[in-house]
Amino acid sequence: MLTSIEGRSVIVTGASKGIGKGIARVFAGRGARVLLAARNLSQAEAAAAEIQSSGGLVSAVAADVSRMEDNIRMAQTAIDRHGGIDILCCNAGIFPAAKLFDMSEADWDQVLDVNLKGTFLSVQACLPALKARGKGRIVVTSSITGPITGYPGWSHYGASKAGQLGFIRTAAIELAPLNITVNAVLPGNILTEGVEALGPDYIAKMTSAIPARRLGSVEDVAYAALFLASDEAGFISGQTIVVDGGQVLPESHMALEDMG
Repeated sequence: MLTSIEGRSVIVTGASKGIGKGIARVFAGRGARVLLAARNLSQAEAAAAEIQSSGGLVSAVAADVSRMEDNIRMAQTAIDRHGGIDILCCNAGIFPAAKLFDMSEADWDQVLDVNLKGTFLSVQACLPALKARGKGRIVVTSSITGPITGYPGWSHYGASKAGQLGFIRTAAIELAPLNITVNAVLPGNILTEGVEALGPDYIAKMTSAIPARRLGSVEDVAYAALFLASDEAGFISGQTIVVDGGQVLPESHMALEDMG
């Protein structure tokens, strides 16, 4: 049993849907006070209302993580509503597809601005409040795509996700004296609204590549994040947890066929 996070102040970025909403729901279910941040306020408020209906202590704020002023306002909102910040989950990310021959400079910049620069800006904006607590937890949602695997059309996405891991390793060193840990979860194929939109054929093909024979749930990722945010994980920093049902393990489809 992990130490309770009841009453702790948590920010989850990109929390209006998918993995972010799942993280917010799991943390709120453990009694944390959670601020859901997303670019679209109405969607964030709808997600907050859904979690509130189950008894969660959550609220919403509009924030574009690629803009420093939005991150500062997000951090201040958590301070105003919760009295400080204990845990930051940097989950906001976008994944528009574009292959190299067609990708524009603007395409590249948009993905890196949100996924990579947004991680840095969110962390920097929350650092004073985390430091004031005397300890803190930062959990970044990266991906297997980029750090471990590749996928056509996602070179910019993969670069941003690999970049996040470079960021957490040095951030973990710098923040260790403040008793702030920085770690990442690397989801594989998770059944979110975005994946559902890719259609049943895509889902079936992805499922066939996973030894667990299913796509992951948002809760699978959220519970990994919950562990990294716990007191018990206080001596873990600069590390990654892959949450993919074994997807990166087979050397070929033959390995899956030989599972029996």
